[in-house]
Amino acid sequence: MTTTPAPEDLAGLIDHTVLKPDTDEATVRRVIAEAVEHHLAAVCINPKWVALTAAELADTGVKTCTVVGFPLGATTTAQKVAETREAVDAGAQEIDMVVDIADANAGAAEAVTAQIAAVVAAAHAGGAIVKVILETVLLDRPAKELVCQAALQAEADFVKTSTGFAGGGATVADIELMHAAVGSRLGIKASGGVRSYQDAVAMVRAGATRIGASASLDIVGASTAG
Repeated sequence: MTTTPAPEDLAGLIDHTVLKPDTDEATVRRVIAEAVEHHLAAVCINPKWVALTAAELADTGVKTCTVVGFPLGATTTAQKVAETREAVDAGAQEIDMVVDIADANAGAAEAVTAQIAAVVAAAHAGGAIVKVILETVLLDRPAKELVCQAALQAEADFVKTSTGFAGGGATVADIELMHAAVGSRLGIKASGGVRSYQDAVAMVRAGATRIGASASLDIVGASTAG
């Protein structure tokens, strides 16, 4: 994308995110209200808060997003599938799952693809989409490309850069790499360290179609201010 997104268009790409372990109900309710007010794409919360968030967001147009295998990715396929089913049953419409990072770095394409496919099947059965978190800071280039291809083969809906918990985040170079790998066949979510309007625009220009941020209001406010 070569043009600068309009403020309202940029807002519609943002997953307003609050995943800190000490997040309380008041914080979740505040984030929900902010997302509705600013017409953001989704609210991304830990699984504990899915039912509350889904109920509050009903009929607002803002989606309920949660995480699976988060933040390490080092759980079994059965565990990730069970998390996914429970989240969808509670009202989640979007599932951000962390890939098995060790398998990706080991080049275990079949295992990575099979795990993603199992989560995708569970999510899609309940009408939810899946974003596959690569955790780019922990993967080398071949592993990043492997996960992108696995996500394509498993019929996931997005690939995503980061959890934000591994000491790294989205970079323009990684978004460009992911875009080269999946093209327009999957969405691309830039997440981790996207804190300003300028950051968000750089990611969109590189190929991102969704932004994960806790600084959503700073991004939208800066864009509105020009």
